[in-house]
Amino acid sequence: MKASAGSRSLALETLAVHAGQPADPTSGAVMMPIVLASTFAQRSPGEHQGFEYSRSGNPTRNALEACLAALEGGKHGFAFASGLGASTTVLHTLKPGDHVLSGDDVYGGTFRLLDKVLAPMGVASSFVDLSDPQAVARSMRPETKLVWLETPTNPMLKIFDIGAIAEIAKKRGARVLVDNTFATPVLQSPLALGADIVLHSTTKYLNGHSDVVGGAVVTSDEAFAERLRFLQNAMGAVPSPFDCYLVLRGIKTLSVRVERATASAANIAERLRAHPKVERVYYPGLETHPNHAVAKKQMRGFGAMISFVLRGGLEPSRRFLSALEIFACAESLGGVESLAEHPAIMTHASVPAEQRKTLGIDDGLCRLSVGVEALSDLWADIEGALDKA
Repeated sequence: MKASAGSRSLALETLAVHAGQPADPTSGAVMMPIVLASTFAQRSPGEHQGFEYSRSGNPTRNALEACLAALEGGKHGFAFASGLGASTTVLHTLKPGDHVLSGDDVYGGTFRLLDKVLAPMGVASSFVDLSDPQAVARSMRPETKLVWLETPTNPMLKIFDIGAIAEIAKKRGARVLVDNTFATPVLQSPLALGADIVLHSTTKYLNGHSDVVGGAVVTSDEAFAERLRFLQNAMGAVPSPFDCYLVLRGIKTLSVRVERATASAANIAERLRAHPKVERVYYPGLETHPNHAVAKKQMRGFGAMISFVLRGGLEPSRRFLSALEIFACAESLGGVESLAEHPAIMTHASVPAEQRKTLGIDDGLCRLSVGVEALSDLWADIEGALDKA
């Protein structure tokens, strides 16, 4: 993905370092300053220099939002205090009686938000397998205003055809939101594929160092951007300037981190598939993955997330996760460090047991977030833990 800077076209790797971040005009600092001010002096009442109050706008946040928009090829970027803060603000563009069509294999926090928070407020949701575009067409209602999809999904790593879904949704007057957290702008460009809105948990790959919680939304839809800008200020789920600085700092190495981790994940997925204690491996880069062809068409790489099922169920998976030494047993993903978790007990505990079973989130399922450590050390850690499982 490229974007123009004047008469030149800049690659994503360059945008990650420079977009929205010119040298500070006061000092010449090449790194964006952290502007911690909560309020800004005005020359006279109503005559300000672009900033009034930090909830409404802040120079450090503005730099992050401009960078995010550039990375996703959008016109408008919005930063939030968490991924769910971003999701909540987006969903408040809807009104009672509206309907959201969501993927069935959606992040547990998103499911909880739609099912337990939005539903009592009169916004209905349906959860279907969006890997079949015809299922999308059948599930659309006259009141469907938003199609919400993650691709790859969490934790089953399903791949949904963004272009096909966008074509169906647009004919019905619905917007399409893609949670691009797993793929990142390095591997996937949802807006270019037809989506209207891109959402991120910047906690994950964009920050990449497991030391901040944040969220983001990018769009080129002018009407939606205007409404979201109002809600961002009115609802106030905004990040601190220091958190914005941390995400900006992390974005600078996004490409090299994602490329390194993706290469290691592809190798590990192949080795897991051949291991006798592993029943199934879910990784879009494997030709055995049911959505491999779609992933190959719309992604520039298959990501650094792997899910797999250990033979024997819960106890072997407990022993495996407890025996890991380099991989930390922890929720979240996308940091420089490798993490491992048990979705049924940890990240997806809020999803009802029957639905987890339908989705394939069984007791033997483990999820890996592959980091940037040496591949040889990562595989030795996994192999040693499998021996103890």
